[in-house]
Amino acid sequence: MDAENFKKVFLPYHRKLYGIAYKILENQNDAEDIVQETYIKLWRRRTELESLINPEGYAVTLLKNGCLDFIRKVKPELTAIYEMNIPADDSLISRIEDKERLVYVQNIMEKLPAQQKQVIQLKIWDNMSNEEIEKITGLTQGNIKVIISRAKKTIKEIYKKWEKNENKRFV
Repeated sequence: MDAENFKKVFLPYHRKLYGIAYKILENQNDAEDIVQETYIKLWRRRTELESLINPEGYAVTLLKNGCLDFIRKVKPELTAIYEMNIPADDSLISRIEDKERLVYVQNIMEKLPAQQKQVIQLKIWDNMSNEEIEKITGLTQGNIKVIISRAKKTIKEIYKKWEKNENKRFV
């Protein structure tokens, strides 16, 4: 694989690789280092990569292994946590992507108007009934239903726009 093909195939994954590394390592500098090391490993193996069916999966797997190696070396106390029940690569990718989606939805919720934010958090995160929310907030159950409906609608609209933009990046 020549340099031009390498760039076309693997550089579009940079943002996703960084996002995954950051989610695992929770440190910007460490995540950047691991992504850079991943690209170096990919470049060194470029002659073997031409026949890859799923280059994105390969890059993510290489990155994930780099993160785990880093954790083993630098933070051995965390190794046991990350090695417990590590699923197959596709499952891990799905779990990481699910976590990214959840974090984004939480960010959307943080930006909701205060009343919507409070009610939706009580309903979804605290798993409260409308009656319990009524006692806490003093709102009527009818108001609670309307507030929840509006909050969900806002979250869905913003999320769909974000998801659409995310999918464009990786096509």
